[in-house]
Amino acid sequence: MKVAIIGATGFVGSKLVNEAVNRGLEVTAIARKTENISAENVNKVSVDVNNVNQLSEILKNQDVVISAFNAGWTNPNLYDDFLSGAKSIQQAVKQAGVQRMIVVGGAGSLYANENQQLVDSPDFPAEIKPGATAARDYLNALKEETTLDWAFFSPAIEMHPGITEGRTGKYRLGKDYPVFDENNISKLSPEDVAVVLLDEVQEPKHHQERFTAAY
Repeated sequence: MKVAIIGATGFVGSKLVNEAVNRGLEVTAIARKTENISAENVNKVSVDVNNVNQLSEILKNQDVVISAFNAGWTNPNLYDDFLSGAKSIQQAVKQAGVQRMIVVGGAGSLYANENQQLVDSPDFPAEIKPGATAARDYLNALKEETTLDWAFFSPAIEMHPGITEGRTGKYRLGKDYPVFDENNISKLSPEDVAVVLLDEVQEPKHHQERFTAAY
């Protein structure tokens, strides 16, 4: 199976590349700076995701595209740049003739209750709100996409460096609400995020919908 991973040097993207390689998949790792891709036996490609025509050429003949694109948490134009990049990737996937696209979004669009998403709650961290809002708004736009077989993944509320579980291969799935453990904690290591997403690549369960996962 041929899998293209966009944002291959990022926090999640790098874990996706390693997991895909370890599963024996044929990986095209896409990033602005390919010298930061440490994995071996991958096709490393540097491209600006906003160059739709160039990106679509790279994506041709892929079975699945996973977008872990991030416009940069410290980017002052994060909101606009994320939406622009995400929509360019979506267009390039369609232009390339690839049917399956999995997007890594944020937890902010998960629902705290039936009337409020996490990103709109008063205690949501201000420093990540622009990125979380952009991911939420892109999900709303993606819901209008009827041609692609897309899936949008919202990670657990806690998904950051230092989660000690590492790669366990164990998780529980959800859809629009966070998945909590017996201690009312929603967390998942980035390594297990990669497991979730590559499981979805190889055994698709979610079609034109959002899903989430946690321990």
